[in-house]
Amino acid sequence: MNEDYPIFVKWLSILDWLMDRAESFPKSVRFTVSSRLVNLSLEIMDGIIELIYSRNKAKMINQANLKLEKLRVLIRICFKRRYLSAKQYEYIAEEINESGRMLGGWKKYETG
Repeated sequence: MNEDYPIFVKWLSILDWLMDRAESFPKSVRFTVSSRLVNLSLEIMDGIIELIYSRNKAKMINQANLKLEKLRVLIRICFKRRYLSAKQYEYIAEEINESGRMLGGWKKYETG
């Protein structure tokens, strides 16, 4: 049933990509930045699943958007610290932005 929701499918792909990249970060940040990146991404996935089954979606969409913004900042830091290449950063930034647009569309639909 979750596969009926494009945001779920999209985020599953993003999560897989981020987990793969986080494994290649330097050891010095593997238990800080890498863990935070993966945990935040998992929290967003949790939020999407909760959204699918919740009746009060507007508040939960706002929470997901807030976590998405935190992830954007963390991704930018990873790029500036050169844990991500320019090509990787460009790819994931666009994927996250598209997810944000999907959440925005869902919010518009819910609030009328």
